[in-house]
Amino acid sequence: MKVKIVIPIYNDWHSAFKLFDEIDNLKIDENFEISIIVVNDASNHDRPNAEMNFDNIQSIKVLNMKKNQGHARCIATGLKYIFDKEEFDYVIPMDGDGEDRPEEIKDFLNQIKNTNGITVVGERIKRSESLLFKVCYQMHKLITFTFTGKLIKFGNFTCLPKTVVEKMVNEKATWNSFSGSLSKIEKNFIKIPSVRGVRYFGPSKMSFTSLIKHSLSIISVFKKTFLIRSALFIIIYILLIKSNASIITSVPLILLLIAVYTVSNLALRENIEEFKRSLSQIKDIEQIK
Repeated sequence: MKVKIVIPIYNDWHSAFKLFDEIDNLKIDENFEISIIVVNDASNHDRPNAEMNFDNIQSIKVLNMKKNQGHARCIATGLKYIFDKEEFDYVIPMDGDGEDRPEEIKDFLNQIKNTNGITVVGERIKRSESLLFKVCYQMHKLITFTFTGKLIKFGNFTCLPKTVVEKMVNEKATWNSFSGSLSKIEKNFIKIPSVRGVRYFGPSKMSFTSLIKHSLSIISVFKKTFLIRSALFIIIYILLIKSNASIITSVPLILLLIAVYTVSNLALRENIEEFKRSLSQIKDIEQIK
């Protein structure tokens, strides 16, 4: 079976090359052919000139984008490129910084050996970040569930059969949120436990602000459900505080209205025509192995 690994990269080439080494050192069943597609998000750091003496990785291609477009859109572009241009059976999107642990790729492959075209997701059971970030992450999951009814415990690190990749590249939400889009189009998952790894180099790029944006991007995929639940919350909350209204009691309403505005704007990013033209934003393609 041909498995393509999609890795979005912005400047963090040293981490990417370490990840290549670790993937190559995995003892993978010879029935699997592993290739890597790197989506270079217009990095302004030069890629190191390193020898690509890999035994188990069949090929590595780098899609150099014309302009920076963000993590989610890089993954979407990688999926689109593979579906349109490559022969494959499965795609594994993963981060290139070590937080998606390469040894868990074997867990994905062990699952797909015994199943027929079912999506496998890495359900996060443990994180390596600070206590504050872990608390914020739990709040992110709670808020997402409250306003969408979806308890999403996975990120990009998944294993997608070709049939699901086809659905993803024809779903406008993929252009905005990978996990939100996958939750929207696919109901049947195999879940395997996934431990969030420690970054190879430097601090995590996921700040509190970017976590909020990530949460709202997922919510925007289910905008209709969010707006209905928000309207119900506003009505019930106003009835509860009408006899004790003040600036302080109005704060939750103000925050929710800001969230509604932000989610509505994020939903506008779901542009299927722009997604279909995404390959035209590739400046060039380098085969480095």
